[in-house]
Amino acid sequence: MSADPHEPALVLSGATKSFGANLAVDGVSFSLAKGHVHALLGGNGSGKSTLIKMLAGVERGDGGTVAIRGHSIPLAEMTPARATAAGLRFVHQQRSTFPELTIAENLAIGGNGFPVGAGGRVRWRAARREAARVLAKYDIDAHPDQLLGELGPARQAMVAIARALQTGHADNGILVLDEPTVSLPDTEVRLLLDAVRRHADQGQTVLLVTHRLEEVFSVADNAILLRNGQLVAEVAPRSITRADLVELIVGRAVDEIAPDTSAERGPIVLEAQSLCAGPVGPVDLTLHAGEVVGVAGLVGSGRSSLLKSLFGVLPIESGSVRLHGTALRLGTPRDAMRAGIAFVPENRAEDAAFQELSVNDNMSVAVLLDYWRGGRLRAGVQRRDARDLLSRFLIKAQSVDESLSALSGGNQQKVIVSRWLRRAPQVVLLDEPTQGVDVGARHEIYLLIREAVEAGAVALVASSDSEELAAICDRVLVLRGGRIVGELSRDELTSSRVERLAHGQEKEVTL
Repeated sequence: MSADPHEPALVLSGATKSFGANLAVDGVSFSLAKGHVHALLGGNGSGKSTLIKMLAGVERGDGGTVAIRGHSIPLAEMTPARATAAGLRFVHQQRSTFPELTIAENLAIGGNGFPVGAGGRVRWRAARREAARVLAKYDIDAHPDQLLGELGPARQAMVAIARALQTGHADNGILVLDEPTVSLPDTEVRLLLDAVRRHADQGQTVLLVTHRLEEVFSVADNAILLRNGQLVAEVAPRSITRADLVELIVGRAVDEIAPDTSAERGPIVLEAQSLCAGPVGPVDLTLHAGEVVGVAGLVGSGRSSLLKSLFGVLPIESGSVRLHGTALRLGTPRDAMRAGIAFVPENRAEDAAFQELSVNDNMSVAVLLDYWRGGRLRAGVQRRDARDLLSRFLIKAQSVDESLSALSGGNQQKVIVSRWLRRAPQVVLLDEPTQGVDVGARHEIYLLIREAVEAGAVALVASSDSEELAAICDRVLVLRGGRIVGELSRDELTSSRVERLAHGQEKEVTL
């Protein structure tokens, strides 16, 4: 008997999960229609990640079921093997592909394995043929023998999606994409979303987890909204305004516009002349007190490297850096910290967060010596200051003793930002400060950045999100090939101009 074409691809009923006294997912029920893109939305801590882990069998549910093709599985009994057998396919934010291997090797590792012949030898010609078939099926412009790392970020993500789908069937499986565009520049985002839309038009059911609302309006047929672990709404993006969607996500009206950027520009704080470091240079840079300066550019343009060189992470090979007219030696991060420079890196998980330590420890790690007196740690004062920071930076945590890993991504990011801003730095370097952060926490981070510069600091913000840069910056420097190829002032600053300069589609602006 053929399947009913109107039967939902997936039906989730009463999904529930607690961690101690914290009810992370509270009786969530929804269904996914075949051949549609469903956006799963919610603020940090809303329950999205826990729900995805329950569907994947990584976290056992306390209650509820998931039904796929009429076959019901209790969430308390879900395992990764059962999820795969049921037709669930996952592409996570931290992809498990291998850039240093070929596309054919990546597809074989994530699919049916390598074809082998006599004596267990790999049949490479057959592996390449199968890879070519998969690439053609999913409209990926690449060759099986190419190293995956040679592709742009969007095509690498497309290969990861093809790898997940190659052993399933579009008409009865569900593809779950967890923040697939989180680190992609705008043009790469469009390329990937076009591919997602094609998959859905060909019958694939997609559940897309994202914080980027523009993606919801451009590709999603339906939006499922969670807040505080509960389902609060299901809406069609075409029938709702952006402001209303933001209010549903956050639970209150939120002004998405960044804080006012019309503050008076103060004296020069930081200057770099003919700076060369790794892939960057030569670069001339002048930063004034009271301003937020953006750094734009494609992947590999040198955005992150520029910030790392100013914090002593990447060795400066030539050129000079001056702070208030005094030459700096930035051989190590300690040198930068002593000079009053702070750095929030792009990769929070690997380079900034101590996940298993407490919120208190994470907040105080950059000022730890301040709490030592006579060979003893003044733990009471440390904890009192941490509680004050929770309030000041609007961080949601049960207590300062809670493990950082227990916090949502947005609250973890605010802990990292608070770690540095409590030092009242003169220069604040922020690399992708709102990556993977919900719209409410994003606005709060913007406020914190503006508060710091109004106190006399200067902020240098690197971001792949040109709309973010256009919203929060007083001016934006555009890098290409390690050089500054343009500077856009507040009056001429638009996301489209940033993108055109980054891609070399607009004449370089002489500085």
